[in-house]
Amino acid sequence: MATGTVQAYHVNFYFSIRYSFCIVALLLTFGCSKRKHSSDATIRIRWAHDPETLDPLSLHNQAALDAYNLLNISLLQADASTQTLAPALAEALPSVQFLNDSITAIGYRIRSVAAWDSGQPVLASDVDFTLKLMLCPGLPNEVAQSQYHFIRALQVAANDPRRFSFLCRGRSIEYAHTTGDFFILPEAELDPHGSLRHFDLADFQYRRAEIATDSGIQTVVRHYLAAITSQATRQLPGCGAYQLVKWEKDRYITFHRKSHWWADQVRPTPFVLQARPQQLTYAIIPDAATATLALQRGEIDLYPRVPAHEFSRLRASSTAAKTLRFYTSDSHDVATAGFNTRHPILADAQTRRALSQCFDAAGLLRATQLGQGQPTVGLISPNDHLNYNDSIAPLPFVPKSAAALLRQAGWRPSRMGEVMGWTRTPVRGPRQELRLALRYRAGDELFATVALQFQAAAASIDVPVQLLPTESGAFSQALQTGDFDVYLRTLGGNPFMFNFIPILHTAGIGAGNASGYSTPASDQLIEAIAAADSKIRRAQLLRRFQAMMQDQSPMAPLFFLPNRVAASRNLTGIHVNSLKPGYSVMTLAWDSAPQVP
Repeated sequence: MATGTVQAYHVNFYFSIRYSFCIVALLLTFGCSKRKHSSDATIRIRWAHDPETLDPLSLHNQAALDAYNLLNISLLQADASTQTLAPALAEALPSVQFLNDSITAIGYRIRSVAAWDSGQPVLASDVDFTLKLMLCPGLPNEVAQSQYHFIRALQVAANDPRRFSFLCRGRSIEYAHTTGDFFILPEAELDPHGSLRHFDLADFQYRRAEIATDSGIQTVVRHYLAAITSQATRQLPGCGAYQLVKWEKDRYITFHRKSHWWADQVRPTPFVLQARPQQLTYAIIPDAATATLALQRGEIDLYPRVPAHEFSRLRASSTAAKTLRFYTSDSHDVATAGFNTRHPILADAQTRRALSQCFDAAGLLRATQLGQGQPTVGLISPNDHLNYNDSIAPLPFVPKSAAALLRQAGWRPSRMGEVMGWTRTPVRGPRQELRLALRYRAGDELFATVALQFQAAAASIDVPVQLLPTESGAFSQALQTGDFDVYLRTLGGNPFMFNFIPILHTAGIGAGNASGYSTPASDQLIEAIAAADSKIRRAQLLRRFQAMMQDQSPMAPLFFLPNRVAASRNLTGIHVNSLKPGYSVMTLAWDSAPQVP
């Protein structure tokens, strides 16, 4: 798989009622009645959100990434059985050669049997095409640009069209992982005339304005955008094990295994190239209680990321124990609050630090996760003893101290209309009022609870907070356009790479950097982490980074979430683990014919 709360508050009752009714029509639509047949049956999995898009250059959420991992694969994939990266499209892990002090060559060879749906082989020329597409003007590739800017060129072996090397700037220890962690796209389908071959990769990096006017490149861009806009992406050749059969937006999406997939020829079959389910249907059920009901009724077979209270209730049910199994593990998912640093009221670190102290992370952890999970000082898991900064403490929950910090930031208690609040008047610019609009995904019980707790704590020091639960697609758009003061969302990491450029660097603004935060010092530190040439050096930089982020507070990491999965007792090969999505979909299989309860 390619890898990027306190008190019992009332939580979005509207969503529970709405989706309890909607689920009946949803399950009838894709045939999720109680299971009565066996081993070749569809495996049905719950998603909380629609993928929104299957554009491989811009996969907005975990559902999109999970879906595209079925359609296509990358050079390296996450192996859930070992929690390492393993060769997938590549026949082996890459070689690493230091050409000089400034250039590292990362060498791969694509498996000889790897082929597109069209039957054409997957070649190094497809990798070269994909790199250029990730830099092509006019495409939604800002995140890819920020992640893979270190690749300076690609060299193809003269006598082997499947063997190639990435020439990378610097000697980062992460290059051997990062270079294998993107989806390869088919040149013949997207650029049949080879228009991008007329340019070097450096042209896309340094002559973007000039090449944007090239007619051939414009044709490729139009063809690509038409494909993703019309959802014709499903018709593009992939090299993954599955084909998209049907997609009813916000309802369900179904994939069917290809009858002849090239990886079936690989013996013995590596874990990352297994594809056991014949058909997979993802039911999009935003409401957790409705999803729990569907699982109990046998209308879905696997429920990942089960909220704590639903999980606890199911485990305590003697009826559920007869038909379900329950699994837990740690995860690399961290619940975070982020501040829009582009808004004048949140442009200074002192104000952001003050507001961060209005989040009761410890109380929220008890209330929403029943004490499971881990408090954190930053975006590095506390389980990562080498890199986690244990010399600093998580931000405390002290609203009175927050009020004192607001005074230090220049805010003064003032009347705002009919209520008391905080205002300040900068040397240049109009009077500012401290009012906050907080966005989170509608139907997300965790963040609905966080939002209510923060709103109450902020109100205790006269900071008004407007809560804006937002539908999933609109939420992604709001983050991208900066239409919020504070957001709540989960950020997912992994133990292989520590590249914060997409989410906290100047290069990520307008793409993954929703907070808009950047400073010369933080940019330099983030770049140094990505370029670190040893684990010890990287650990030193990561510890500095966590301290800097706590001081600057562009976001407030709350806690790392546990991974909880509930599934049919007859479902095997789940391999619950700490990597997203928290289980292995490609190895799922029926142990025997499930019995109707």
